[in-house]
Amino acid sequence: MATYRIGVLQGDGIGPEVVPVAVEVADAAVRAAGLSVEWVDLPVGIAAYAQLGDTLPQYTVDALSTCHGWVLGPVEHHRYDPGRGMRNPSGTLRKLFDLYANERPARSLPGVPSRYAGVDLVVVRENTEGFYPDRNVLEGDAELRLTPDVVVSLRVVTRNACLRIARYAFELALRRADLRGRPGRVTAVHKANVLRRGDGLFLECCREVAAQFPSVGFDDLHVDAAAYFLVREPERFDVLVTTNLFGDILSDEAAGLVGSLGLAPSLNAGDRYAMAQAVHGSAPDIAGRGVANPAAEILSLAMLLGWLSRRHGDGAAAEAAARVEGAVCAVLQDGVRTPDLGGSCGTVELARAVRRRLG
Repeated sequence: MATYRIGVLQGDGIGPEVVPVAVEVADAAVRAAGLSVEWVDLPVGIAAYAQLGDTLPQYTVDALSTCHGWVLGPVEHHRYDPGRGMRNPSGTLRKLFDLYANERPARSLPGVPSRYAGVDLVVVRENTEGFYPDRNVLEGDAELRLTPDVVVSLRVVTRNACLRIARYAFELALRRADLRGRPGRVTAVHKANVLRRGDGLFLECCREVAAQFPSVGFDDLHVDAAAYFLVREPERFDVLVTTNLFGDILSDEAAGLVGSLGLAPSLNAGDRYAMAQAVHGSAPDIAGRGVANPAAEILSLAMLLGWLSRRHGDGAAAEAAARVEGAVCAVLQDGVRTPDLGGSCGTVELARAVRRRLG
């Protein structure tokens, strides 16, 4: 059994509150499962800039290359000044380590008040190109200010990126089908009726990959229709695969269906590395108050443990992931909730309840 090195990057805002307690929960689970993990604390974000003059120090990047995966807390990149060399750690790490798939599940959880019951879907978002300007040119970014009143934003869509994100979605649908005992389905979300070349290429690649997975159902929707049906009939969806910007938007919508962004985990995965990262932002309005919901960060680490299990064929990692997820669900069903879920407990209190459930 290997010892896994997992980097810990706390981030900004509520990051230093939710990441440490999530690591404590995950560490309890991995020890209970007999797994060996070394947690490696690394500087990132505004605190790193204040100390080292860089929001993503080279020391951190070098250390991450020796890790099996890592957890990144939310970052306040809207406050970063690119002119002072303040890079967005999230986007930079996704591109630098080729974390091309952003997997964002939305599932109805027991005991959580929400508008729907029985939601169980995953948004799979392409992570390395699209309309995100820090990811699609070699230097600088792909937003060009032609005049004080005119900005042109360039989007990059490549066949390779489209094929591999589609394949990731279909493989995920197969795994979900095995777990749930019913056929999986992938829905490609696009706007090929308007963006005929870029989204047309994306849809073409999804159809090509679909032909290689005959046991998985396949359909496609325009992004506006997908947004409509997410609200009207969320139970119709299994795995939605889409481009970068559309995936970012639709996954937040999906989180709203099941109660809160505080319950929305995500995994940024590539072929060699993976990064756990909750969907929510840094929430500066509640930072320092001890009321942020740590569940999304905890569940993101469970996703990372699941990825390690598949990557290395390690049953103990799968057991640890299942322990974490089961403990979170049990605590929520018991009515332990943070303010975003209508409760009154704090960050540490919820995390301690999860740890007690882990025994």
